[in-house]
Amino acid sequence: MNKGKVFLVGAGPGDPKLITVYGLESIKQADVIVYDRLISQELLKHAKNDAELIYCGKLPGKHELIQEQIHEVLVEKALEGKIVVRLKGGDPFVFGRGAEEAEVLKNHGISYEVIPGITSGIAAPAYAGIPVTHRDYASSFAIVTGHGREDKQTDTINWGALANGIDTIAFYMGIKNLPYICEKLIEHGKSPDTLVSIIQWGTTTSQVTITGNLETIVEEVKRNNITHPAIVLVGQVVELRDKIKWFEELKES
Repeated sequence: MNKGKVFLVGAGPGDPKLITVYGLESIKQADVIVYDRLISQELLKHAKNDAELIYCGKLPGKHELIQEQIHEVLVEKALEGKIVVRLKGGDPFVFGRGAEEAEVLKNHGISYEVIPGITSGIAAPAYAGIPVTHRDYASSFAIVTGHGREDKQTDTINWGALANGIDTIAFYMGIKNLPYICEKLIEHGKSPDTLVSIIQWGTTTSQVTITGNLETIVEEVKRNNITHPAIVLVGQVVELRDKIKWFEELKES
């Protein structure tokens, strides 16, 4: 029996047009598409009429299919000789567990390819008019998980290095943990006046962007009812938003 093949595909940050050409080609040829919660449903319209669509989205704290079950589905369908697309929000290797899935496929002798996607930590700020690097503001940029907590023994971040060595920081999955993030950055030397932007539903028509600084942003989030999914962007590059917030102007025109 011929083994199939798995494509680990980054769907991009939300706007369906931001998927890569190669990613879209893989969707069109797939026999099975295993897709995440945050991918645009528009992308599924490109699937073959007889393609099997399997939802495996995981809400924070709620798992419809735990990761081990996702592994089982990918292996099972590929061993049936099918072309399988694992469609993931953003990029498969940026907090997407793509490497874990690739390792499982390798262990089962299943052929696979990784198709990178545009990650939200760069794309959401870009749509908000904020470049993550700029020769006058920022020469370094970091992507950081935002849900680690000291009291839960899940915080592995080197806060000193982050606060003192990185100009622009994008925190993923950090909204619930925002008070802790701001507290740790200030505690380790980041100025309380450092600008912060929160971008909710980045690159979509539902995008909302708010700004503040490390001392005020928690209150701004409460006042504006900002929830997951959102990117927390810390750095003086936020200052440029007032000049180049092109996406809002486009929506208003």
